[in-house]
Amino acid sequence: MKFEVVVIPVADVDRAKDFYTALGWRLDADIATDEHFRVVQVTPPGSPASVIFGTSVTSQTPGTAQGLHLIVDDIEAIYQELKQRGAQPSEVFHDAGGVFHHAGADARIPGPDPKRSSYGSFLSFTDPDGNGWVIQEVTTRLPGRQDPSVLTFSSPSALAAALRRASAADPHHEAQHRSPWDWYAHHIASEQTGTEPQR
Repeated sequence: MKFEVVVIPVADVDRAKDFYTALGWRLDADIATDEHFRVVQVTPPGSPASVIFGTSVTSQTPGTAQGLHLIVDDIEAIYQELKQRGAQPSEVFHDAGGVFHHAGADARIPGPDPKRSSYGSFLSFTDPDGNGWVIQEVTTRLPGRQDPSVLTFSSPSALAAALRRASAADPHHEAQHRSPWDWYAHHIASEQTGTEPQR
């Protein structure tokens, strides 16, 4: 089963559409059958799941969707991008508990996780209705988190970073392997799926 869509409640469909597309989210659909029913679907860059909002698509009160998570590999870069695109993100933070962030703004410590541990750094932002998003930095997945038959990268820079990590993982691989590309591929797949890399 793959999680495909989340529906969020908004009061002004055009305002929400403008906000999310200004963030660089792909507009997949904007369909209205009449003035009482409209469906807008957008997808964050690199995401396999999409977001739907519109008219008569949910009975939730606008702004009540909270704790929606997006994952990035560079929290500070996305902070700058969101600012430039008008999202007004919070400052980057890590949590006092060190495991996951508390609800709301409780126990937030300014700045990224001091060890820059994967899963440890966050920021947040809201859409014009108050629906709340959290962005979490993940650089190395926990074992078993991803399907070993599917490898994904959120951006060219994420793929480049994976290639650099693979290259650094074994400084002698180029001498040991006629073509390092197969070794790189297996190492990156192991990194994403949490399995033991080939040697």
